[in-house]
Amino acid sequence: MSQLQTLRGMADQLPTGINSWQQLEAIAREHMRRACVSEIRTPLLEATELFARGIGAATDVVGKEMYTFNDRGDRSCTLRPEGTAGVVRAAIQNGLLSQGPQKLWYSGAMFRYERPQAGRMRQFHQLGLEFLGFNEPRSDVEAIVIAWDLLMDLGLKELKLELNSLGNKADRLNYRNQLVKWLEQHQNQLDPDSQERLQTNPLRILDSKNPNTQELLKTAPELVAALCPESLERFEQVQLGLIALQIPYQLNPRLVRGLDYYGHTAFEITSAALGAQATVCGGGRYNGLVEQLGGADTACIGWAMGLERLVLLMQNQSSTTAAAPDLYVISQGEKAEAIAIKAARELRQKGHRVELDHSGAGFAKQMKRALKSAAPFALLIGAAEASSGKLQLKNLQSNSSELVELNQLAGLLGI
Repeated sequence: MSQLQTLRGMADQLPTGINSWQQLEAIAREHMRRACVSEIRTPLLEATELFARGIGAATDVVGKEMYTFNDRGDRSCTLRPEGTAGVVRAAIQNGLLSQGPQKLWYSGAMFRYERPQAGRMRQFHQLGLEFLGFNEPRSDVEAIVIAWDLLMDLGLKELKLELNSLGNKADRLNYRNQLVKWLEQHQNQLDPDSQERLQTNPLRILDSKNPNTQELLKTAPELVAALCPESLERFEQVQLGLIALQIPYQLNPRLVRGLDYYGHTAFEITSAALGAQATVCGGGRYNGLVEQLGGADTACIGWAMGLERLVLLMQNQSSTTAAAPDLYVISQGEKAEAIAIKAARELRQKGHRVELDHSGAGFAKQMKRALKSAAPFALLIGAAEASSGKLQLKNLQSNSSELVELNQLAGLLGI
């Protein structure tokens, strides 16, 4: 019988590498706690219409990449390809916005049928932040600051913040008309994907990864020239806020989100350590999405980070080895094994990390495993210790031993 394998683009997270994930998640959770951002959890499976309306039927995500199927009730369902639409749907459905502005964050698996590559699988994980009901430029700054400080705290290097403004709806329509007119004059020089987007979503051409198209776009009209005075003033306030907090940024006139509901601030944080797939965080203001999904007109800004890419960077730039146990418990014999599991339980209840050896091997083999675990102490329980109630606590660094009672252990570990 053949051995079963994971599907292409799906990956196991094994114990040897999980510490980086746990470290990332713990740091992210702490940053959200400090910023008073509340966690929200939404289903992996949603109605397909949510993403068709929320992301846009003309996008590659909806048109080419979603895992979509009909369930037994003949309803079209989709494994979520991103987190924002589900969070907004949940906020509308559960009346959160009637309670005032919401600062929310989420973390979990997303699914896109695209070519697997380093740091991006078909099942991938995102951490996202959504500020719903906030319109002030200062809220844009706060959202960016939370992302920047989190990435810095993770120890990531070679970070760069790129910033742009997409203006208001009238600005974008004005710019879209200018851009389409220019692109039509150079249509035969565009790559095939960009030629297709010219008819459906021309702003996305600015984000093309084709080097020839990028070279051509250097002479295209820039969006900033189409911004009205109010949009320019708003963008300047965002920049001044970042300058005041000493967060370096670069203006990138080609940075777009390409969906109709995005406007004003757009940003990306990249790391040169990732090579071509450099983006670790992308975000922007999406004031039109809540209304597009059936809610009231609501100002929003948010961002998302790909966790696989962050884990890659963390593993490349620092050592994230699994934490050693505080104590390794060795036992042999029925009475000794009963005492061993009791000792392990009591110490774990007091907050200690305790590894209990279940092998039943000789003391020498168990001791080798204790040394390999890097625990500072080992507790040895044999027939003599089981009878006397005096357990042997061995300091694996100094190689010294002492006999102790069970109720003394927690204090003697000194941890």
